[in-house]
Amino acid sequence: MRHLLDTRTLGREESILILDTAEDMAAAQQREVKKLPALRGKTVVNLFFEDSTRTRISFEAAAKRLSADVINFSAKGSSVSKGESLKDTAQTLQAIGADGVVIRHPSSGAPERLARTGWIDAGVLNAGDGTHEHPTQALLDAFTMRRRLFGRHSRGRDLDGVSVVIVGDIAHSRVARSNLWLLRALGARVSFVAPETLLPYGSRAWPVAVHHSLDEALRVERPEVVMMLRIQSERMHAAFFPNEREYARNWGLDDARLARLREDAIVMHPGPMNRGLEISSRAADSERSTVLEQVANGVSVRMAALYLLLSGERAGGAAAPEPPQRGDTDHRGGDA
Repeated sequence: MRHLLDTRTLGREESILILDTAEDMAAAQQREVKKLPALRGKTVVNLFFEDSTRTRISFEAAAKRLSADVINFSAKGSSVSKGESLKDTAQTLQAIGADGVVIRHPSSGAPERLARTGWIDAGVLNAGDGTHEHPTQALLDAFTMRRRLFGRHSRGRDLDGVSVVIVGDIAHSRVARSNLWLLRALGARVSFVAPETLLPYGSRAWPVAVHHSLDEALRVERPEVVMMLRIQSERMHAAFFPNEREYARNWGLDDARLARLREDAIVMHPGPMNRGLEISSRAADSERSTVLEQVANGVSVRMAALYLLLSGERAGGAAAPEPPQRGDTDHRGGDA
C-alpha cells in the first residue's frame, strides 16, 4: 500500500491482508515485551486538526510498538492557528523527514489532497476526514466482528453473509461510510437505520438496505451485529429530531431491544458513547458489547496499517512485506 485513504477502494484480498496482519500484531501484544523492530528508524507524524482521544492515542501506541519515532502535532497552539495552510504544514513535515503521516482533518478530502499533490513523499493514513471516511475504524470493527463471530483462528476469513445493522446519525458519520464499503467488500449484508433527517443525501443509491424503524430492522434483518453510532451534535446546525427522549425511544438500543436480539448477536459502538441516548448502560456493559475490545483491537489494526504502509519498498505496486514472525521482538524495550 502507498496510502490508506478510504475503504471504498479496498478490495477483499487487500482487506483480509490487513486483518490477518493485525492478527500477527495482536499475538505480539500478548508477549511480555510488546515492541517489534519493524519500523525502527522511521518517523511517524500524528497530524490532528480535530480533537481526538482514542484514535490519536491508538496510533501513537501502534507506531511506538513498531519502534517508530513519533511526533504528535495538534493544530491548537501550532502555526495552523495562525493561518498556516495544509501545504505549508506538509512541506514542513517533508523537511523534517516524515516517513508516514496520520492525519485527522475536519474537511472531507484533506488526506487525499495531502497524498496526491506531491507536497510530501510520506505515506498518508486517513484518521478521519470530515464526514467522508475513517478507514482504520472500519478495519478494527471488521477485525472485532471476525474474532467475536468466528473465534481467534479466523485468518483468511471474510464476513460473507453476516448481517450488520448500523443505527443512528448516518448523515454525519464517516464511520458508517467506511464500514459500508469495507463490510460489503468482505461479503457482509449491511443495513442502515435512521430517521430520514439523519440519512445522507444520495444514500438511497448506495448498496445498503435502509430502515426508519429500529424495531422493524431488528425483526427483518435478524442481525449478528448491531452497531450504534454517536449523535454528532457538534456537526449539527439545525434540529434533526424533536428531542433526545424521542430519539432514544425510537432509535436507541434500550434494555428491551437488547433482550430481543438473537442469541449470538453482538453490540458495537465506535465511541464515545452517549449512554441513555443511543445506547443504554445495560447494553453498553453487557457481555454482548465489544466496545472495549474495539479500543484494544484498534492498536493491532493500526500497527498492521502502519507496517504495511511503511516497511519494505515504497514503490507503487510493490508486494506487501512479510508480517513479523513470532520471534521478531525488540528485546531492548523502550517506550510502548
